[in-house]
Amino acid sequence: PEGLKKLLRDLEQALGRRLMIAMDHEGGRVVHLPEGVTAFPSALAFGETGRPPYAARQGKIEAKELRRFGIDLNLAPCLDVLTEDYSPSIGIRSYGRDPECVASFGAGRIRTMQRGGLSACAKHFPGLGPAALDPHLKLPVIRASAREIRKRHLRPFAAAIDAGVHAVMSSHAVYPHLDASDVPATFSWAIITDALRRELGFTGLVLTDDLEM
Repeated sequence: PEGLKKLLRDLEQALGRRLMIAMDHEGGRVVHLPEGVTAFPSALAFGETGRPPYAARQGKIEAKELRRFGIDLNLAPCLDVLTEDYSPSIGIRSYGRDPECVASFGAGRIRTMQRGGLSACAKHFPGLGPAALDPHLKLPVIRASAREIRKRHLRPFAAAIDAGVHAVMSSHAVYPHLDASDVPATFSWAIITDALRRELGFTGLVLTDDLEM
């Protein structure tokens, strides 16, 4: 912990300005700090409890812990809704198959995280739960209908936006029923501008997922 804080101080001193520091800190198997933070279970374990206040408490605690390190933005939570199909990339990183469950757990965590001074990032828009391929390795094509995506997979993102989430991360999957040009969501005007900005009314920061994927 002390080494990380010193690294960030040294970087800012060398540059002569304040940096915005972001980190993937989802809980479960996606945690990059080996010590100095609470070891939370996966999002799926939280979802199985049926108690959204648990996620809200997690957000409160991680805000205190990450701000103490100098972290400004947590690239979490995952608001992907699982389906009956195997999910190699998301899996236990999701709160589950019920969009209302994912929405309530995610929004509660976002609110308390941001009240504690730690910005949150809802990901991976417009939903990576149905992806049968890992987008780190291959290009998934999600063939869910536009109606299903809007009814099931956009619901948690709408709740996150209502909760005031500061950032949304785009998915690199292709959604042919949302954009007939078959480009990944990150590069899609129909998905990012029309759906996220205009339809859901999000005015905050849009981040891409890792562009080396």
